[in-house]
Order: sequence, then structure tokens, then C-alpha cells
Amino acid sequence: MTEYMQTASVDPIEVVRRHSLTALVRDEIERHIVEGELAPGDKLNEAEWAARLRVSRGPVREAFRALEQAGLVRTEKNRGVFVRTVSLAEADEIYAVRAVLEEAACRMLAASIDAQQLAVLRDWLDAMRAALDTQDADAYARANVAFHDAIVAAAGNVKLYETYRRLVSELSLFRRAALVVHADAMERSLAEHRAILTALASRDAARAAALMQAHVHGGLQRAHAACEEGGAAAGQLDAARFTPASDE
Repeated sequence: MTEYMQTASVDPIEVVRRHSLTALVRDEIERHIVEGELAPGDKLNEAEWAARLRVSRGPVREAFRALEQAGLVRTEKNRGVFVRTVSLAEADEIYAVRAVLEEAACRMLAASIDAQQLAVLRDWLDAMRAALDTQDADAYARANVAFHDAIVAAAGNVKLYETYRRLVSELSLFRRAALVVHADAMERSLAEHRAILTALASRDAARAAALMQAHVHGGLQRAHAACEEGGAAAGQLDAARFTPASDE
């Protein structure tokens, strides 16, 4: 059988169905990772996910490969597939690239932003305000991500957006705790978002880009604070756990 005959014998509808199914499985697992339902270090079981999503193990296996390429999971030989842990050093690099991309997106969008795009951004700002009022950190994080996503998507550069989406997915493994280090973190974050929106609405590209750069840098500082505070808390816990009873 020739190579052409082998290719021609494949049912194109089955190929599309299989590809679409893999994408659906990948998106569902990614959603669990990004929203924090699967934490860094958690193991992903192929059979369990197949049963959970009522699919065969093939699409799940392919979804795992796609998630590994996207930087969300890692495969360990003879151990399985695990949600990746992003180190502080790696997060520094991601934040640096993210800042460049979002500054560029702000410059692009400020030149052409329309009423509908502004309305979308205002809606997400309102959602952040509502989440702040109820101190719902998870809801705030979702609206925060959506606000930034809307800016980059509206900029109209497909390649920039694709690169940005990958970075944000990886960063979701790291940054959620940064919003809850200090009581006023969400309040300050909201003020920064409001200033960015005002600059975009005024079509002030330079100011929007500068505010975005400062905002992303502030997010990195909050991430560092989260790591430092988390490390100190872990150290205190370890010290308490291993203190001899006679020292009490």
C-alpha cells in the first residue's frame, strides 16, 4: 500500500472528530488548572479523566501532550503526568515578556479603540469592583485575567495574542496567591486597572503603555511578596513542628 493510499484510507470526518474531542478535553483540563482546581504538583490520571469526561483514553493522552507543549503539565518517566510548578525565577522571565506584550497591545488598542471595546473593559472592571466588595479573591482573579485578555485580543494582532495566552496560562500556576498577601492588594490592583482604562479611553497610547508596564511590575512585586511571606510561614510551621516538647 502506498503512502497516498494509507492517507486516503483515513476517514477525514473521524480525524476532525478526534481532533475536536482532544481540543475539548484539553480545554476542560486547562480550565481546571487555570482556575486553581488542579494545583501545581497534582497528578493527572489518564483513566480517571477519560471516565470523568466519558471519552476514550486516546483523546486524553493527546490532550496531555498538548498541555505539556503549552507548559501547563510535565511528564515524568515511570511516574505519570503532573501539573507544573512555576519557579520564582521562571515567573520573573514570564512577567518580563508579558510586560512587553501588554505594553504593545495598549499602544495598538489606544489608536483604534471603539465604544464596544470600551464597554467590554468597563464590564470587567465592574466585575472586579463587585468581587472586591465581597472579598472574593477567585472572582477577582477571573475578572482580572479577562480584563487583560480583552485588551490584548482587541489589539488585533493574532500572533501577539497567541503568545500572550500561553504566558498567562503558565503564570496562572504561580500568581493567584499574590492578590491575597496584603489586605489592600485587590484595592490597589483595581485602581491600576481603572487608570489603564481611562488612558485607553482617552486614546493616550504612551500613558496606557506606561501604566500597563507599572501594573505588571507591581504584579511581579506582589508575587515576590507572596513567595517571601509563604516561605516565612512555612519556616515557622516547620520550626513549630520540630520543636522538642521539653522546650515548650
